[in-house]
Amino acid sequence: MRELSVVLFGATGFIGSHLAARLTEHEVSIVAPTRHEARAMHLMPLGVDIVQADMGDEATLRRLVAGKDAVINLVGILHSRRGHPYGPDFRHVHVELPRRIVAACAAGGVPRYLHMSALGALRDGPSMYQRSKADGELAAISDASVAATIFRPSVVFGPEDKFLNTFARLQRHLPVVPLACADARFQPVYVGDVADAFVHALRTPDSRRRIVELGGPGIYTLAELVRLAGRYSGHPRPIVALPDTLARLQAMFFELLPGTPLVTRDNLDAMKVDNVVKPSNEVLTAEALDIKLTALESVAPQYLAPAGQLDELRSRARHAHAEHPHPK
Repeated sequence: MRELSVVLFGATGFIGSHLAARLTEHEVSIVAPTRHEARAMHLMPLGVDIVQADMGDEATLRRLVAGKDAVINLVGILHSRRGHPYGPDFRHVHVELPRRIVAACAAGGVPRYLHMSALGALRDGPSMYQRSKADGELAAISDASVAATIFRPSVVFGPEDKFLNTFARLQRHLPVVPLACADARFQPVYVGDVADAFVHALRTPDSRRRIVELGGPGIYTLAELVRLAGRYSGHPRPIVALPDTLARLQAMFFELLPGTPLVTRDNLDAMKVDNVVKPSNEVLTAEALDIKLTALESVAPQYLAPAGQLDELRSRARHAHAEHPHPK
């Protein structure tokens, strides 16, 4: 099969870095646009063509995507200023950017567009995030000449994730964890499995004009995930489930602090809907893409463990391999 060429928006992020590595393994050539070239230096050993570009400029978008086999858009944010039905930051990133990218694809003759959405994307969802993601999906299919595949993952875990790592870091510094939405349910999916889903869809015509929902093999409450993060990082702490009123007060306080908030009221609204895959005839799942899902328990201990404990885990793995080598 001939080498494919793609433009990967969001290549410098957590998921994008893993996907770039997986694509190069499958001999896919990648152009990675970025506003800040320095943030993409870790992609250079992969042979990625890093291009400093203003993604808000439509002429630039058209030049970037012209003649490519596909465009992949992973760009997303978790927080926005408030607004109705969603704030301006969500509108700019989740709705307007994919609409401009699809228009550029149509103008440049690009036949495929792979779009990152999220589980819970609903136009009438309780959170601005969910509503903006739903309108982003409409933007992804806004031109019939570009065949879109939409991906809806649950929360994604893996080395450098901002989910389990955040809860592990909190438990290193706090004596107790006051937790909002402790009973909210998630189906965490491994970043490598998400990357495999994109690669598979890129190579598979049957995935065109389809939605792919991605969740891992296990469903957990938020409290259970926080406990696992604490245990694997060597700092398990008691968890105090906050009632809704206190949870919203806590979120309002975090919103007032400088920098990226730990949690917002909109995040709490999003957790009113279970973040789990709901199989149906209308969506594809990892099973349909022949992806063997990775259990959280098999990966998270390796990257959350303290340095000394991690060395011990690696030593045990080496000894186990020496005693029971895999057959060739």
